[in-house]
Amino acid sequence: MSLEDVLRPVVVVGGSLVITLVLVWLADRALRRIDAAHPETPLWGLLRRCRIPLQVAVCAALLRGSYDETGLKIAEEHAAGIGRALSLVLIAATAWLVVRAAAAIVESSYSRYAASARDAARVRRVRTQVTLIQRVVTAVVIVVAAASMLLTFPAMRAVGTSMLASAGLLGIVAGIAAQSTLGNLFAGLQIAFGDMVRIGDTVVVDGEWGTVEEITLTFLTVRTWDERRITMPVSYFTGKPFENWSRGGSQMTGTVHFHLDHSAPVEKMRQRLHEILQECPDWDGRSWSLVVTDTTASTIVVRALVTARDADTIWTVRCEVRERMIEWLRTEHAYALPRISTAPAHLELDHAAGRGEDPPRR
Repeated sequence: MSLEDVLRPVVVVGGSLVITLVLVWLADRALRRIDAAHPETPLWGLLRRCRIPLQVAVCAALLRGSYDETGLKIAEEHAAGIGRALSLVLIAATAWLVVRAAAAIVESSYSRYAASARDAARVRRVRTQVTLIQRVVTAVVIVVAAASMLLTFPAMRAVGTSMLASAGLLGIVAGIAAQSTLGNLFAGLQIAFGDMVRIGDTVVVDGEWGTVEEITLTFLTVRTWDERRITMPVSYFTGKPFENWSRGGSQMTGTVHFHLDHSAPVEKMRQRLHEILQECPDWDGRSWSLVVTDTTASTIVVRALVTARDADTIWTVRCEVRERMIEWLRTEHAYALPRISTAPAHLELDHAAGRGEDPPRR
């Protein structure tokens, strides 16, 4: 083996590695300068996450293109296998690079929109849409990369021809077998672009109240108020009714009911409610009221109506109104609290004995 046979592969492989490092370093330096010059655009900083897949892709491309120039006689019998392995690495690295770049573009676009938008509901809608778009792009890239990798094998090309010949039958079988999965997939797209439910929305499903935490192409996760996670297929939200408290605006109206004695000072309670709300930072000031909504033989039902900016704060406002109003009634107007009138049993027995009657039965 001559010295040239030893130096040529070293020069080719080493040169490919050096060129890769230099190109990636230059690209990273350029992105860093652009990011420093335009701090309002996060895209350039996010694109720096693509350094590793870019290195692998460039190195694999250079090695694949210059492999025939190495002149390694030992590897001649494995030339086809080594070339195919480099091709597989190149395809995988390219798919990785495309996924990273797409994620950076989507995240940058959403960040700029969220920073300038004032409508919280619209921001949640855009967030849901870009998240599902990113997942769709990732799935498509993975499928295309996997198909490209399989087509590098000659045997798989023949299999692909056979599969195309029977595509009609396979499509029917796959459609029947994956009916539920495909239904969830299209339901996810319908949710994303139909604005039915968005990430961050407050919903009530199956009697559970919570916030939509994650939406994928197949399932949706709701985080309940007690920090449990409920995972449901997205097809549930396209086929069954549910409550979306955030749709059309996040403002909420809540009620607090009091069961009181008929002598309760309703007008003073109305004034006290207004004072409590004036001191409550979570009340949004839109509306309030206090009225008697029902009456029974022993009590009346007083309803206090309050408003807040969202579902979380309305709960806080209701609890504060309930606590402070009960405390005020207990200390200032104790007679207004419901009471049950009873008579001592021995008095009834004494009166019955004096009249010569049998004691009352209970």
